[in-house]
Amino acid sequence: MRSGLSKNILISRQELDLKLLNGLFLLWLLFFFLLLKPVALSADSYILVDHTSGHILDSLNPNRKGPIASLTKIATAVVVLDASERGLIRLNEIAEIPPEAHQLGGHNPAGLLVGDQISLRDLLYCAMMASDNIAALTLAHYVGQRLPNYTSLDPVGNFVAHMNALARGLGMKHTLFLNPHGIDAGKGPHGYSTPADLARLCRYAYTDGDLHFFVSQPWRKIEIVRNGQKLELPLSNTNKLLGVEGIDGIKTGFTSKAGFCLALSSWKQPEVIRLENGVSNYPRRLIVILLAAASDNERFSLGLQLVKHGWILYEDWKNKGRPTDRKTTL
Repeated sequence: MRSGLSKNILISRQELDLKLLNGLFLLWLLFFFLLLKPVALSADSYILVDHTSGHILDSLNPNRKGPIASLTKIATAVVVLDASERGLIRLNEIAEIPPEAHQLGGHNPAGLLVGDQISLRDLLYCAMMASDNIAALTLAHYVGQRLPNYTSLDPVGNFVAHMNALARGLGMKHTLFLNPHGIDAGKGPHGYSTPADLARLCRYAYTDGDLHFFVSQPWRKIEIVRNGQKLELPLSNTNKLLGVEGIDGIKTGFTSKAGFCLALSSWKQPEVIRLENGVSNYPRRLIVILLAAASDNERFSLGLQLVKHGWILYEDWKNKGRPTDRKTTL
């Protein structure tokens, strides 16, 4: 009788252990599902992309067109850096703030004045770190005079034409640039783009060139000459997430029409992949584009949330062998 009772107790314990294991397994599955499910956002649209392959890890309305505010300046910087790469300009050349800058509104934190003299390099820092509109206009005015001009446009118009040529070359089919700074005041027409197109632009910008150097610094001093006197001006980066979760760029943007926009780059040390004939290093970088957040705090909160979510999705994708296809690749 005791033997039968002991046997029943043993079976009951085994059943209990099995149920506990099943329960723990289900909890783990639920936890993993919650990690991988799309992030609940109040933003208009976003996209998370692996920089190296262009694989889309997650997205919401990635092809929805809308104003992008100062994210426009990413294209401005790329056109300038490409012109430097081709030998059409040198970044240590000195430009003068043109008269039309006097009428330009929007964000001008560097305090540049008409007639100030400043290097193209420092103008890039002003435009990309501090999001200065006068700096972006001055870059377009100066560099636009050096770029090929097949239709006799004014310098800024010619520069913007090259921004749109860049967009076409990158397959940015839902993008139109109308100025070098992103201001969209007035009745329009206004420029526009999409998260997917901006991710294409950022992938290109981070593949070659020096853009990352102009967007990764939290602060910097620049030098101008005003009325014959040299002045140093401090710049602060508008990207509050620099240094968090490997974030090293890229750009913020805001207008009342565009809402609060954000382009982020986040990197980790390259993964060492062992092969039969040696090893290979696979770069690890995410591109995150977020458009039309409701507030400044929400923009950065959601941006950080997306970066964390993106790395979780990246690890899952990597563990599956990094599969890609045309539908999920930029």
